[in-house]
Amino acid sequence: MSTPVGRIITVEDTELYLEESGNGPPLLLMHGLTGTSGDWQHVFDRSSLAASYRLIAPDARGHGRSTNPSGVFTFRRCALDVLALLDDLGIPCVRAVGMSLGAKTLLHVATLAPSRVERMILVSATPRFPEGTRALFRAAAAATHSPEEWAAMRAQHVHGDPQIAALWKLPAAFAADVTDMTFTPQRLSAITAKTLIVAGDRDPLYPVELAVELYRGIAGAFLCVVPNGGHGPIFNEQREEFVRRALPFLSES
Repeated sequence: MSTPVGRIITVEDTELYLEESGNGPPLLLMHGLTGTSGDWQHVFDRSSLAASYRLIAPDARGHGRSTNPSGVFTFRRCALDVLALLDDLGIPCVRAVGMSLGAKTLLHVATLAPSRVERMILVSATPRFPEGTRALFRAAAAATHSPEEWAAMRAQHVHGDPQIAALWKLPAAFAADVTDMTFTPQRLSAITAKTLIVAGDRDPLYPVELAVELYRGIAGAFLCVVPNGGHGPIFNEQREEFVRRALPFLSES
């Protein structure tokens, strides 16, 4: 068994936490909004995966053990963090899986530096935020949270209640930003990574038509639509089917 080893890498004024385990081709695992690197234990058997890959699972800035002192958060900024992490680790190219926030981050990585991503799986990704999505973001940022929700977040995010409050307010910033997520067909055409797009056909945030836009814009992409799948259709009863599809895709040369 390969036990994950945690470490901190400093990028400018931000401390980014990551866990590494295993040997083999590097495989980057990028979690979703308000999640952490630990979320992947609910998807993959990480010990088994570490027998084939060098697993790299960071906490995105402001999440988990990572800091975000400036308070600024964009998906492009997260992509620059990823590139800095890869530079620090001496990794020229990775395979990657990204869930929602992680998938949008990977879109930026794969367009900013196409040669750094060999293969990627984008789960619940989108090229842009339609007005309906922005309305849902604004509503989410305005929501109140139960004591149970606070307790669950405190178990994952170690920098106190201000960190958690900032995470819950991020969707309002996403709703207001008109520049960060603007992946036109021309921008998507820069991607050279072999890409598998996984989308739920009942995703309230990103209707399946948005996954089709990505599929059409990324050369040679594959599209998997999960029947009755919501946002992040890779957990619980949908986990087994996702893993069945993901592992062969990642292992292809």
